[in-house]
Amino acid sequence: MNTQKVAITIPRDLVMMIDAFSKKKGISRSRFISMMLREKILDERARQLKEAYNRVFSDDVIKEEQEW
Repeated sequence: MNTQKVAITIPRDLVMMIDAFSKKKGISRSRFISMMLREKILDERARQLKEAYNRVFSDDVIKEEQEW
């Protein structure tokens, strides 16, 4: 996997939660953060797709075209 270092500033209590979860899972802090970001981005992408789908099919003209 191609990686790149980034520096971010996050609240200390969040770092503590991240460390606790990553330790429990037996993975690095970096790996845990990467996994959580990927999951969140994929969830957001799916949400946006669903929203676009719902927006298109809420149009009455399109609904009528799709009915049999």
